[in-house]
Amino acid sequence: MTLSADALAEIAELRATEQPTRRAVVPAIEAILFEPLPVLDQGFIRVVDYMGDDAAVVQAARVSYGKGTKQVSSDRGLIDYLMRHRHTTPFEMCEIKLHVKLPIFVARQWIRHRTASVNEYSARYSVLDDGTYRPEIGQLAAQAAHNRQGRGEPLDSGMAEAVLDRLDTSAASAEATYRWLLGDAPGEPGLSRELARMVLPLSAYTQWYWKIDLHNLLHFVALRADAHAQYEIRAYAEVLAQIIEKWVPVTAAAFRDHRVDGAALSGKGLAVVKRLLAGEQVDASNSGMGAREWRELATLLQLPTTPREPE
Repeated sequence: MTLSADALAEIAELRATEQPTRRAVVPAIEAILFEPLPVLDQGFIRVVDYMGDDAAVVQAARVSYGKGTKQVSSDRGLIDYLMRHRHTTPFEMCEIKLHVKLPIFVARQWIRHRTASVNEYSARYSVLDDGTYRPEIGQLAAQAAHNRQGRGEPLDSGMAEAVLDRLDTSAASAEATYRWLLGDAPGEPGLSRELARMVLPLSAYTQWYWKIDLHNLLHFVALRADAHAQYEIRAYAEVLAQIIEKWVPVTAAAFRDHRVDGAALSGKGLAVVKRLLAGEQVDASNSGMGAREWRELATLLQLPTTPREPE
């Protein structure tokens, strides 16, 4: 992560400022407010502002005048109930605003979550920072054999080094062309910024402000922190999960229990579980499920599976 001296000074000034308030304040979030939390090689997430806490979820659910009840255990039970039964509206009462620096190809995945307010850095108006995302050598892997959008076995060290050399050369060339088009020196084109940006690679970093409510943030993390998500966006989701832990620890615990460590079953899946509990022998041939769904259920329940079957 790289920040200019001016940016660091601005952050230091913000973090040194304190203001009295009657709003709900979360000390653990206040401790990291405005601070850039590193992600990948040059990215970060900063908490810029937030509204609400665990008590705000309870307050909204009970439509109370104060923070809810005096009993933390009672609040914990209600939040657990809301999460368990997917009563999502009370969680929408909490919001958080983040400043994120991320590679453009990660941003294109991220923006598919259309449940936030977003304002992105404009390369029509300003010149993008130097630098592109450079993967760690251990993240360079071949295309997965059975997953069209995933990674398979890591490349051997020699091939991985060759890939990094190509990536470095390509990024340096794109950066040099971008600067030449902009006209950093006499005799260069001085092309408009909105056209010069065409040569920037997807590995270039962009920045945006992203404001989202707690319910939709939890949904984002559930999808993007999952082991099947692409590594780069998963790295951001894992930092977001840490922020949630600090911001709303009771909600975070219920989320882990019911969404992260829990599982939802289809009607067919529930029927299979009932048959297993009744002592029946159930396998792929008599489960009434498709091959993929059966494998997923068998993995979840740690049942023996047969060799890979056609989809």
